[in-house]
Amino acid sequence: MTADIAEQPEVFARLADTQAAPIAEVAARVAAKRPRFVLFAARGTSDHAALYAAYLTEIRLGIPAGLASPSSITVYGARPDLSEALVVGVSQSGGSPDIAEVLRVAGESGAQTLAVTNNPDSALSTQAELHIDVSAGHERAVAATKTYTSELLALLMLVEGIRSGDGRLSDAEAAAVAALPELARTVLDDETAAQLAPRFRFAERLVTTGRGYAYPTARETALKLMETSYMSALAFSGADLLHGPLAMTDPDVPVLAVVGNGPGGEAMRDVIGRLGERRADVVAVGPDEVEGAAMWIPTPSVDERFAPLLDILPLQRLALALALTRGENPDAPRGLRKVTETL
Repeated sequence: MTADIAEQPEVFARLADTQAAPIAEVAARVAAKRPRFVLFAARGTSDHAALYAAYLTEIRLGIPAGLASPSSITVYGARPDLSEALVVGVSQSGGSPDIAEVLRVAGESGAQTLAVTNNPDSALSTQAELHIDVSAGHERAVAATKTYTSELLALLMLVEGIRSGDGRLSDAEAAAVAALPELARTVLDDETAAQLAPRFRFAERLVTTGRGYAYPTARETALKLMETSYMSALAFSGADLLHGPLAMTDPDVPVLAVVGNGPGGEAMRDVIGRLGERRADVVAVGPDEVEGAAMWIPTPSVDERFAPLLDILPLQRLALALALTRGENPDAPRGLRKVTETL
């Protein structure tokens, strides 16, 4: 897991260098088809990448987007009309039968189908009309790290390419993508997150939260903590946290709050204040210190769309360090395998 995390700057650079043209070609084909809505199908970590892409799709393209419920097709036999949709299967391995089945059914109903994977020879890639290779390389640990951030970048490039109409990124977008490797190295060189691990060593529960583009980061952080440290980590959007779960927060329940410098981050300010009323132990993640947070994990100040690619990096390091501090093996979580097949 240490090696996988450290390779992410290189993965960003490789993806931008080798896959920019293929992603632009896919984006142009999608733009030409002009889908009425976009449906993402994914599981686990890839589900969080898909959620990020759903936010991008609605905000940047103005197209309704959502996450599929694969069991409605694989368990209940539903055959929804997806004739005007783009259906995107997101999977690191491309090996989960339920995601491939969603794309098969979608294709039969007339949808344009796209697979986003780290395995161009997978069943999912073969099933889809279009494919994007996230080019993360072999991932050693069971817990996904570099495949997650490479999915985020590939999906970002896809959506911005669709928005341009011809598949190509604008000069500003291309420059922002080109800056990611160095920014990622700066984040990974900072030891703040790893040094916080002893603070949470004996915690039984932990809450993660964020709004907008930061919400998928909160969900992915919770998953990493659960699968590597076996901690009960609960993820909520900042809005949902105020609709009930706030009541369970107290000084013994640490809160990791992802607070960026865009509209989503601004919407989190009131949430931090309400957590302060509960005397919750809040650690903020983002470009600026946040009033009401006891600790701060700094990340670069970037456009809010790009922040999830960087904000997750110190939280991956926190999950790794916490697992080691608690005497666990983060490379081989109990009961888990690298490829999970569900129907």
